[in-house]
Amino acid sequence: MKYNKNTLTVSTLICCSALHMNSALAGELSANVAATSNYLWRGLEQTQGKAAISGGLDLSYDSGFYMGTWASNADWAEGMTYELDLYAGFSGSLNDSIGYDFGFIYFAYPDEASGDADFSEIYANFSIQRLSVGVAVLADGEGGDFGDSLYVSADYSVPVAHDAELGFHVGSYTGDWLAEETMDFGINLNKNGFTFGLSKTDADGSAGDLKVYLTYAIDISL
Repeated sequence: MKYNKNTLTVSTLICCSALHMNSALAGELSANVAATSNYLWRGLEQTQGKAAISGGLDLSYDSGFYMGTWASNADWAEGMTYELDLYAGFSGSLNDSIGYDFGFIYFAYPDEASGDADFSEIYANFSIQRLSVGVAVLADGEGGDFGDSLYVSADYSVPVAHDAELGFHVGSYTGDWLAEETMDFGINLNKNGFTFGLSKTDADGSAGDLKVYLTYAIDISL
């Protein structure tokens, strides 16, 4: 079911207040802030090549359950100025090498002109040491039904000199909703919160051009 945007915004404010009040009693509250020269999502630009500022709040429990919200400026559709995400899931590990993460995420664009940009996905991620594999399935979206799109990705990281980390990414979007079927590829270098990356898709036109970005992100325990 598609959420009403006004209800979603109010619910977000209530949720954030509850996070602050209850974090000391039941869970660990953390925040994240980031700035990037180009906000890319699955290889596609979300700010028409411009810089983006983002931030979020997360509440996690010893059981593995977590919930959070994240926001960034975005302008890939008429009237749109920002994106607001809400998510919840469960993560854990089977042993020292294998981890898992299952959850639901709602992507909201409250001021987008048509009112039809919002959508949600169910996701599952698995990690085996330095390899991560993820699957995201459309749960609901305007003009789409459950399962109408599927995104599968794989990421691998290796340590390099001077405590840096080199990451490799490949993703595949299939389905008949949201966008044309595409593959995206990326490579990035990470150190001390800084990420320098290259990203490319096999989409037609400028969407398939090589993108270069620089990101700085920090995590804050509250």
